[in-house]
Amino acid sequence: MAVPCTLIINPTSGSYSEALVSRVTAHLISAGFAPAVLLTGGPDDAAAFAARACAEEEHPFIVAGGGDGTMNGVINGLAPGKATLAFLPLGTANVCARELGIGSVDEALRRIVRRQTRPLAAGVLEGFGVSRRFFLMAGVGFDGFVVEGVLGAEKKRFGKGAYLLSAVRTLAAWDKGMMEVAVGGERRLCHSVIVCNAARYGGSFVLAPGASLHEPGFRVVCVAGGRRRDYLRLALRVAFGRGAAGGGVTVFAADSLTIGGNKAVQADGDFICHGPVTVRSLPDLARLVV
Repeated sequence: MAVPCTLIINPTSGSYSEALVSRVTAHLISAGFAPAVLLTGGPDDAAAFAARACAEEEHPFIVAGGGDGTMNGVINGLAPGKATLAFLPLGTANVCARELGIGSVDEALRRIVRRQTRPLAAGVLEGFGVSRRFFLMAGVGFDGFVVEGVLGAEKKRFGKGAYLLSAVRTLAAWDKGMMEVAVGGERRLCHSVIVCNAARYGGSFVLAPGASLHEPGFRVVCVAGGRRRDYLRLALRVAFGRGAAGGGVTVFAADSLTIGGNKAVQADGDFICHGPVTVRSLPDLARLVV
């Protein structure tokens, strides 16, 4: 009997084409799947499609086709502990694909057919009436301001270059304020915080060695220095593969934390809200095809 499979595809992804989707569905059919293709038309569709699959099927098999934003949307629609989830990399950054070692659509298909899985642990960010899951990272402070400041027209014209333009504006209008981070009864002062559920950040750069999509808990990067050069040093360490720790930057483990202040907050590359926020780990959200 064919295995039901819901393909949630973002048609605005960089590698999307009707021909590619036809090739993917034909491959899955030949491998014993019964794929149903759902194309997203807005930012909330991926979560809605995933929620519907979880409501209609006892153990849904869902494939997120797009970039990291599509994967984040699907994760936000899942019923915990119910679904098996696979990633089909069609986006531009595809940090998820790099975390999983998926180098192509064909490699992703081979893994889907094989159906070998591991647990997926995610994070939950809550603040100002907003609750949002993330699977890669959540940032509060500098990168939150950068994501918040991305202009739609620039993103459409320059793609990822829009984030660089926003970073330049954020550096020019430098925020010197600090915020308090409470973890396990301890309190720390940070200028920015990145809560890492995965090791990589912004592509192939390893920011938090030891962070894992499969294990509950985070590696938390706290930038204590509030100067521009502190961030330059951090960027150079990460670019040269030395990780984030050092030179006013500490990295520590946490299962939950509270971040004070009113700085901008992003999760998996999307602006969410301003602080204060709480962040907690969500183990065993789904089975992730590896």
